[in-house]
Amino acid sequence: MFSRFHIVILVLVAISAGCEEVPGFFGKEKPLLDQIRTTGTLKVLTRYDPTTYYEGPEGFTGLEYDLVQLFAKHLGVKVEFIVPYSFDQILSLISEGEAHIAAAGLTITEKRTQSMRFSVPYRRVTEQLIYRSGTKKPKKIEDLTEGILEVVNGTSHISTLRLLKEQHPELDWNVNTELSSYALLNLVNQGLIDYTVADSNQVQLIRRFYPKLYVAFDISEPQYLAWALPKSDDTSLYDKTVEFFQIIKTDKTLDQLIERHYGHAGSLNYVGNCTFREHVIKRLPEFQPYFEQAGSEHSIDWRLLAAIGYQESHWRKNAVSPTGVRGIMMLTKKTAKQLGIRNRTNPAESIAGGARYFLQRKKTIPERILEPDQTWMALAAYNVGYGHLEDARILTQSRGGNPDKWMDVKKALPLLSNKKWYRKTKHGYARGIEPVVYVENIRNYYDLLVWLTKNDDLQKQPSNRNANVVGLAIDSAAKQLH
Repeated sequence: MFSRFHIVILVLVAISAGCEEVPGFFGKEKPLLDQIRTTGTLKVLTRYDPTTYYEGPEGFTGLEYDLVQLFAKHLGVKVEFIVPYSFDQILSLISEGEAHIAAAGLTITEKRTQSMRFSVPYRRVTEQLIYRSGTKKPKKIEDLTEGILEVVNGTSHISTLRLLKEQHPELDWNVNTELSSYALLNLVNQGLIDYTVADSNQVQLIRRFYPKLYVAFDISEPQYLAWALPKSDDTSLYDKTVEFFQIIKTDKTLDQLIERHYGHAGSLNYVGNCTFREHVIKRLPEFQPYFEQAGSEHSIDWRLLAAIGYQESHWRKNAVSPTGVRGIMMLTKKTAKQLGIRNRTNPAESIAGGARYFLQRKKTIPERILEPDQTWMALAAYNVGYGHLEDARILTQSRGGNPDKWMDVKKALPLLSNKKWYRKTKHGYARGIEPVVYVENIRNYYDLLVWLTKNDDLQKQPSNRNANVVGLAIDSAAKQLH
């Protein structure tokens, strides 16, 4: 016969066995890592930013996105991304334990370590003061009193400015509670504010899109980016992040991801133009027959295909990224399969596949849109995805522009990174300035190739003429950029 005590014990055991979410026996909770594996979901706070998390033509991407997905795979779970309305909400939510990890390009600061635990750092950055070319370059903190300095609420930039103010009492700034660092950089580029502060990794990416932005000087010593976790006696998840970063640092996966997202971060400047011409001479001849063949088969100017290929891979047949995009035309495995491409690193197959993929994008563009606008929009769709392009066209029309003209649509595309605008769209946030730069770069490459090949110059230029051609083309491209 069971006593009352035995019955209570049996009930507790039954409840524990029937409900995996209930804390362990006698109220002791399972380790957090076990809870995550039981639910199968890792909850991650992040933010929309070119350095962290955004939707590209093949789906979501970004350095933080890729790192988190690899970590989730390491744990054997899926990821639920949570994007709060503002940056400072990320900090408060992770401090309160509303998510497992905050992966949002966070710098480790003394103040933050009081309310959260940081993972192993994965990147070093400095905080930089940004201004616009054509304006007077500030050389010291005292020079900032002559203009408007604005920074994002909740960022470490405010703490740095407060420290500087102790030595420079005249220093003052505005705190923006609505916009992101990316948006404030755009305001500086437009001349609407004079200065802002951004982390060096952001500047490295953004300057490709906003070539008028310049770094005045660093305002901080080197700092480190890391994931943030809630403070707790339970270190099971934290220990796993330590293990994870050790693995991807040792096998160079981290380096590959940083290279993928930052390695190509440069605008088409003087050096870029020189490099392009060098590659025209040294790399293009090997692949030109394949571009010509694909162009002939699909009625596309081979030089346009070559310009796309250069923008994608700099004409490297073995180009590859950690996420599986590879080949001269940088096709994903999924796209290659749809196109019937067996070997993406085979130049002929890659270029033929890229030509077909471009035509597929072009067929989605309304027939009423005339050339060359149809081609430029098809290239934008090739880069950012047709859905985001349509969002920009709708915004163009709502703002009184012509949605069938590239010159109007390219003004609307950057708005897709501004919450005021992208929350009104179907497909949400996108790095809208990137397809603009992508298309304009290809247009530059294409025009230069047309000019260089007009009289078979690729084969017949003597070395002294190469120098003249390079100089003239650089001057022309530079004028277009500035």
